[in-house]
Amino acid sequence: MKVVRDFLLSANVELTPRFSLLTFQGELPEGIRPGQFAQVRIDDSPTTFLRRPISINYADRDTGTLRLLVRRAGDGTNHLCDMEPGSSVNMMLPLGNGFRLPDQEGSRPLLVGGGVGVAPLMMLGKELAGKGIRPTFLLAARTADELLLLDEFRGIGDVLTATDDGSSGEKGFAHQHSALSGSGPWSIIYCCGPAPMMKGVAAAAKKAGVACEVSLENMMACGLGACLCCVEKTVRGNVCVCTEGPVFNINDLTW
Repeated sequence: MKVVRDFLLSANVELTPRFSLLTFQGELPEGIRPGQFAQVRIDDSPTTFLRRPISINYADRDTGTLRLLVRRAGDGTNHLCDMEPGSSVNMMLPLGNGFRLPDQEGSRPLLVGGGVGVAPLMMLGKELAGKGIRPTFLLAARTADELLLLDEFRGIGDVLTATDDGSSGEKGFAHQHSALSGSGPWSIIYCCGPAPMMKGVAAAAKKAGVACEVSLENMMACGLGACLCCVEKTVRGNVCVCTEGPVFNINDLTW
């Protein structure tokens, strides 16, 4: 059930100069799933007229805790990253369709994230662990300093890394990592990040015959399928990512 309501910013932690982790408190709706997102209203920013779509990093309805991982990308997200605890922020959530969790306890999921695309993998990993399924994360960034929330990911499952400069893990992009070579042990791959990375991961999954879901990061304005700026071509025709996705099975895409 979607709601539109105010949330109180309780903590704002700068992880790197480009990324901040924002924690909010408030009454959360039921049924928030990993991979869904919130449309965040940016008040007091004269150049920001539309809400900003932000992936839900973590949500706990029992404690009323909501976390968003925000990358500085313009005036709106800069304003969010600069907000002080105690500020009130209006959000519409949850939006979109999330990842589909496997049922069997013997599953071997690989969760691949690059940059801010690691955000939805946190909640996904925690839900998998709660089902008795130990996830493996493959996290990618330009340098070791930009690998986000590593300690928390390591508390959930196994962590592999890839960096452009080789400062952590294997040198290169996520889709070039040895974990994706051959068939591997994976029963399903989940992925979120830059489009070239996701397409590379999808190609590796198809070649290996492994199921794969990706969370697209198309530009979104309304979050409700009205503005049509996030349209993606699929085997079923053009669809709005904000309503039909953002998570898609790669077999539904024309990649």
